Amino acid sequence: MVVRPASAEYGIWFRRTDVVGVDPLIPARWDAVTPSKLCTLLVNDAGVSVSTVEHVMAALAGCGIHNALIEIDGPEVPILDGSSAQFVSAFIARGLQQLDAPNRALEILKPVEFREGDAWARLTPAETLEIDFHIDFADQAIGVQDKQLNMANGAFVRELCDSRTFCRQSDVDAMRANGLALGGTLSNAVVVEGEKILSPGGLRHDDEAVRHKMLDALGDLALAGAPILGRYTGHRAGHAITNKLLRALFSQPDAYRMVTCDEQMALKLPGVGVKPADLRAVA
Repeated sequence: MVVRPASAEYGIWFRRTDVVGVDPLIPARWDAVTPSKLCTLLVNDAGVSVSTVEHVMAALAGCGIHNALIEIDGPEVPILDGSSAQFVSAFIARGLQQLDAPNRALEILKPVEFREGDAWARLTPAETLEIDFHIDFADQAIGVQDKQLNMANGAFVRELCDSRTFCRQSDVDAMRANGLALGGTLSNAVVVEGEKILSPGGLRHDDEAVRHKMLDALGDLALAGAPILGRYTGHRAGHAITNKLLRALFSQPDAYRMVTCDEQMALKLPGVGVKPADLRAVA
């Protein structure tokens, strides 16, 4: 997989280099998401797909990258170590270029919520992107966890990017049966079974699970097509809930507006001012 720079207003696109005869370009956009268990799956009008996009999308958003072409020679983004840290490290090492174009953001004007059973997610007005997440798992190794973060000033890189995906051993078996996470091992996910953590080395953070859910939420919110100025609250939410929240948002034109950021607003966007020292905090 290669992430290439793109011009202003290009947005984020995936290009399947192994596909011939049909359109290989897939937009990284909320309305290209199709239902998929345990990951975010994008499909274009020609039926060409790419799955497990959430970690690289989170890395792009967390580094303030709004325009890129991601070339990939297969149907699934590499899982790497199960987090976004290696993507972030590569972006920072290569360097980021400020384009001669204004920053635009999606400002939330009124509360929008989506509920499904006891899981829900909500967007409410705020001056910058904030994420507030609650999880509650029966497995004692995870249990109940809560975390809140303002995502400005490199918070994603320092606080979230190294937090790995987590699952039960039964989840791993289910994904492999469906052709997903075929390269998955105990080294690129936190695998739990009851009170036991099966992955070597244990946890990177005591609350690594909720941190990773916040990472996933940032990646899925990045499919809105622009940075969000608003507070995202997730309660036992996952990829599908966050996507349905975006669909609810865009079905209500009075709930949001696209704004051109002035200097002070731009400084509050995720990724602005990210530097190598931010990554060293977790690397």
